[in-house]
Amino acid sequence: MATTCFDFLGFQEALKKMRDVDDKIIYALNALPTESFKGQVNSESTCRDLYAKLQQSHLSRQNNIRNCITLSATTLKQLREQREKQPDDVDVDSKFKAEQRKLRVLQSELNVEDIIKERTYKAFNERCRAYFHAGQ
Repeated sequence: MATTCFDFLGFQEALKKMRDVDDKIIYALNALPTESFKGQVNSESTCRDLYAKLQQSHLSRQNNIRNCITLSATTLKQLREQREKQPDDVDVDSKFKAEQRKLRVLQSELNVEDIIKERTYKAFNERCRAYFHAGQ
């Protein structure tokens, strides 16, 4: 996903697809049986698999966002140096400001990730706590 860091719209689209597992958490949890159908599905296994999938997805997204933040910060540093050497260059100034905005949006994506994770694990724990405890 590092190559999509330079294509910001592509990066956001990829992030949206990667968040699919969180968006569909309720549907996945609805597959768990109610008390009367408990014997028909292995709820512990279902919860364990879903938890592993969530953890992998969250880690992957966080790493990708942080990678793009690092790349953007490096680009911003280079543009700042160019701007200091050429203070009257409108093109460099424009690129610098655009990169600043991009970096701020990327940093805010980490906050969005925290909110998504919190919401997802809350739903997960409500349905899976009787079958599976994280860290087992």
